[in-house]
Amino acid sequence: MILAGDIGATKTSLGLFSREGGPARPLARTTFQSRDFPCLEEMAARFLKEAGGAVIKGASFGIAGPIRSGRVDTTNLPWSLDASSLSRSLGVTRLRLMNDTEALASALSLLGAQDLKTLNPGNPEPLGVRAVVAPGTGLGEAFLTHDSSRWRVHPTEGGHADFAPADEEQINLLRFMTDRFGHVSWERVCSGIGIENLARFLVETGKFEKPSWWKDAETKNTVTPEVIKGAMEQTPPCPLSLHTLDLFIATLGAEAGNLALKVLSTGGVYLGGGLPPRILPLLEKGGFTETFFAKGRMSEITRRIPVHVVLNPEAALQGAAMEGLEMIREKGKSRSRGW
Repeated sequence: MILAGDIGATKTSLGLFSREGGPARPLARTTFQSRDFPCLEEMAARFLKEAGGAVIKGASFGIAGPIRSGRVDTTNLPWSLDASSLSRSLGVTRLRLMNDTEALASALSLLGAQDLKTLNPGNPEPLGVRAVVAPGTGLGEAFLTHDSSRWRVHPTEGGHADFAPADEEQINLLRFMTDRFGHVSWERVCSGIGIENLARFLVETGKFEKPSWWKDAETKNTVTPEVIKGAMEQTPPCPLSLHTLDLFIATLGAEAGNLALKVLSTGGVYLGGGLPPRILPLLEKGGFTETFFAKGRMSEITRRIPVHVVLNPEAALQGAAMEGLEMIREKGKSRSRGW
């Protein structure tokens, strides 16, 4: 058996997998609130104990952060992971660390039609480059290429590249965000963190009044879920929530189109992460594809690129498990992907 994990800033999913069962059928699985634990070692120990003291031969983890020489300081979670010390703690000699969006990208070959919702059918090339854009707490980006035998995943930190405004409102947003943060990345606007920033921009610049739930949400640090709830569950919808998510979708579409052009993802763009499935009806209204297509002389290319929403919440965990099981088959040594 191997231990696999999808480690996010908000929650972490851990599972036990076997070669016989494969990456889609965990023998045991649990989701934890990430900040309830000081480190992955303690969380993994709890999980393995609750799984009956399972003995594992290897481990594979997707983590929200850049991997450098077998180490990662998670971007939006106060954890530091080191492949060597983690191997010792788990008692394994085979361990793989990878970016969480890389883990999600690894799972694309496991997904069926029931796991996807198509926003733009496009004209896909079967072995064309595939791009992954994953807005969750942060914004992950990766892409895949085919080398004639298998798909190869390439992680990036594109979510931290410079935000580029597309209209007058977004220019004002950039000014507002620059005053707050100095450097303004795409993650600052089109992610879970970004949704709160967008709502604050609309409230603090006087475009919308604070709704009745605002003060309590600020105190509890739940502005983003309240914004989503106000748009998706409230009747009538909260005007601030609707405009915030419209702005979020517009910027997400623009950045997904940017990545599609940079890697020429003729095989498609896949929207992963926790946010797209939660706001799927708004994504289907067309605001996303409008800004995804809007690339001037390159619009003809982006219109031909398929866009899908990944609906399977287990995809990143399955991708981490697939990579871990492959590592065991290859009898590889502990290693990580990154710089």
